[in-house]
Amino acid sequence: MTVHIPVLEKITKANDQIAGINRAQLDRHRILGLNLLASPGAGKTTLIERTLPLLGRELRVGVIEGDLATNLDAERVIAVGAPCVQVHTGSCHLDASMVRDALERLPLPELDVLLVENVGNLICPATFALGTHFNVLLASVPEGHDKPYKYPSMYRAVDLLLVNKMDLLPFVPFDMQLFRKGVEALNENLETLPLSCLSGAGIESWVDWVRSRAQKQFAAL
Repeated sequence: MTVHIPVLEKITKANDQIAGINRAQLDRHRILGLNLLASPGAGKTTLIERTLPLLGRELRVGVIEGDLATNLDAERVIAVGAPCVQVHTGSCHLDASMVRDALERLPLPELDVLLVENVGNLICPATFALGTHFNVLLASVPEGHDKPYKYPSMYRAVDLLLVNKMDLLPFVPFDMQLFRKGVEALNENLETLPLSCLSGAGIESWVDWVRSRAQKQFAAL
């Protein structure tokens, strides 16, 4: 009897094996890894720019930037003072092998936290593990309140939800109650933090979350 395994299943299995190697490497160096997910323009790079000066007071942070093209985001991160590796994916998401190669270019013994900015996309990145410890989704008010309903796999796959651009809430038709209802139906206990990367409101709560997870992760290793 011949069993036909779908190509995607083969790809994801191989990816998961490499992701396990990545996780082991992060654990060996006592580094907390966070996979930052969002649609294009939600504010991932601005979040990182806001995070680095605050988190850097206590923890050493490195960044992997995933983009189809350009080094623009990496240049922004480096300007803030963090070690950063730009990955040109050529596709709609980062995968574990790309992260493995990027890890070889980072000073891992000198890091406590690794922020991985995935490609702006609410579909493909949800399928590919990278070896990080947590998945963080950055939603934004201008995207609309329907995203949990349209992209359920992404909302199911995350450990923390940040809602950015809250300063625009009075100016756009965003129904927070309907949004939360959709989120809770998919991921009932998902912690949600509202913030604004532009004004800085709520950034401290996000930094506290990262700091707390880093402390727990280090204690467990």
